[in-house]
Amino acid sequence: KDPDEPESKKSKGSSLPGAEENTEEDETLELDEHPEDRIVKCSKVGSIMREGRDRVVTLGTDRMGKFLACHGTDAVLEVFSVLSEEEIQKKLEKKMKKARKKAKQKSEEEPERSVELSLQEEIQRVTNVKASSKIKSFDLILSPKGELKMVLLLQNNVIELYNLDLSAQVPQAVRVSRITIGGHRSDVRTLAFSSDNIAILSAAAESVKVWNRSTLQCIRTMECEYALCSLFVPGDRQVIIGTKTGKLQLYDLASGSLIETLDAHDGAVWSIALSPDQHGFVTGGADKCVKFWEFDLVKDESSVQKRLSMKHVRVLQLDEDVLCVRYSPNQKLLAVSLLDCTVKVFYVDTLKFFLSLYGHKLPVLCMDICYDGTLIATGSADRNVKIWGLDFGDCHRSLFAHDDSVMYLQFVPKSHLFFTAGKDSKVKQWDADKFEHIQTLEGHHQEVWCLALSPNGDYVVSASHDKSLRLWERTREPLILEEEREMQQEAEYEESVAKEEQPVVAGEKQGETGLAGKKTIETIKAAERIMEAIELYREEMAKLKEHNAICKAAGKEVPFPVNPILRAYGNISPSAYVLEVFKKVKSSELEESLLVLPFSYVPDLLRLFNEYIQLGSDVELLCRALLFLLKIHFGQITSNQMLVTVIENLKKTTISRVSEARDVLGFNMAGLQFLKREIEAKDEVTFFADATERFEEKKRKRKKKEKMVLAVL
Repeated sequence: KDPDEPESKKSKGSSLPGAEENTEEDETLELDEHPEDRIVKCSKVGSIMREGRDRVVTLGTDRMGKFLACHGTDAVLEVFSVLSEEEIQKKLEKKMKKARKKAKQKSEEEPERSVELSLQEEIQRVTNVKASSKIKSFDLILSPKGELKMVLLLQNNVIELYNLDLSAQVPQAVRVSRITIGGHRSDVRTLAFSSDNIAILSAAAESVKVWNRSTLQCIRTMECEYALCSLFVPGDRQVIIGTKTGKLQLYDLASGSLIETLDAHDGAVWSIALSPDQHGFVTGGADKCVKFWEFDLVKDESSVQKRLSMKHVRVLQLDEDVLCVRYSPNQKLLAVSLLDCTVKVFYVDTLKFFLSLYGHKLPVLCMDICYDGTLIATGSADRNVKIWGLDFGDCHRSLFAHDDSVMYLQFVPKSHLFFTAGKDSKVKQWDADKFEHIQTLEGHHQEVWCLALSPNGDYVVSASHDKSLRLWERTREPLILEEEREMQQEAEYEESVAKEEQPVVAGEKQGETGLAGKKTIETIKAAERIMEAIELYREEMAKLKEHNAICKAAGKEVPFPVNPILRAYGNISPSAYVLEVFKKVKSSELEESLLVLPFSYVPDLLRLFNEYIQLGSDVELLCRALLFLLKIHFGQITSNQMLVTVIENLKKTTISRVSEARDVLGFNMAGLQFLKREIEAKDEVTFFADATERFEEKKRKRKKKEKMVLAVL
């Protein structure tokens, strides 16, 4: 049994000897037990015992089919060798020789018939490969030199290459190389752009990496503690990391070394912000403190030259944990987001209280101030983004931004546009002046933790729980908001249609079995096609009346212009075109399509049905649609005096045509029965054997077998 399997599945197979039989389960089991009734047959050849006791995650072979490998949820890859036909024949001959020797001793005849190779003899174990972490996927390739090369993708985002020398007496896998520098081993929690728009900083739980934006290559990797926030020091030669343990780490990019570590806060350093004058920065932590720092040059003990350092200047004590801090562009105000769901604004010079922005239901996780200092946007765990004025602290607008928590927010430089990242795996752009959603950047598959905008506003980089960094570039193509809104509304409508409950049909009790189909985009499109066909029929009939009136007035025949759609269908009549469209609707979507159809189209459809049934075309399909329309629009049809004659005509024609179709079917069935008896009498074989007879016979045998087993028990 699989330990990860739910208890309900585990207990499903057990039963007591005296328990009652479930007929449905017996029937399904009976069908599964007799594969000869199926077209595709699959028979068990044998089993190979693995050393691992967990479930198999991946099973694969090399391209030649000579080697088979599999792995479970652990870090071991088991490799097996599949013998060729020649090797199998040699083994079989050896086995037959042994069998002949035994047969001579025991004086037995024809031992060859009882000699067969088992699957474990045809597929032999080669070795086990132990990786450095849990295996997620693998691939095999057999080199011309006779070496088996194995590439393993591990759970910690490492790729390892192993070589297996098959010529050795005891083959042992040797790790040749591994790729580790490419990406992070864990989720990236902070991003930053350099001032020249070229370098991108990303930091995770174990390392800091610097990437070249144009080549997308990692140019520096430095070990660090669990990083939560970061920034480039002015000059882009050093970076500062704020960690979960409350430390500030200063790294030199040229050497890739850690220069200095300071114990900044007693809790996690949640946020860091560079001052606009670039002389220092401010940090906010879980110890309810906001600390101000300045850059300083100090003498290094190991060298004569001075190096950069961080000097603590002053502290602002608060009542709640600090989640985010941001400077205003003129460096007069400092906005601080607290755990009590409010944002406090202080004067930087005196640290006196200025404003309190309250209105979010959950803590504000991110915020930013626009370039001119007039607006501040806050993103919260309550999924809303609020836009405030910094002059009076009034809320201009509250926007429902994401389907989950808003994790990061940043304004585009020199504009009132801003980007947000959410746990719903989406990155969105907004206009803070018009309070409009501009576009959605979809690409991530899981939660987006953070993003960063380049100083020129042309690039956005985002980091997600799906272990990917995505770089977005601003294009020169014009963005039409109306089209974006239409696309978004269509997507929302499709999603709502998929989630919408089944409508109640008149005349049906609630709780009864509903329609076989389901309301989808296909059913709506099918209804729209029927509506368009009926509208074309109306237009063509109106044109035909006008044409007849013109011909009557002129006293001669005037050529009638044919509709290009009807010409494409072979110059058919408008009523025949409606029938063609109707026949193209899938049988499973017919009821749902008619249910969506407005009643204004039903009278024309009933008249056309009367015409079609009189001609005797597709009687079964038309009767099915007719009865369903009468069922769902019974009240409106019976109260409409114009449709009384139509319904009377439909009653006569439908009954006559259905009886004719029934007579034809009965005649055909009698003819087939006669042919069946003739063939059976001639060839002495049974045709069209009833499947239920065989099924009942198998069921009787199975019950008899079960009784024997119970008697033994």
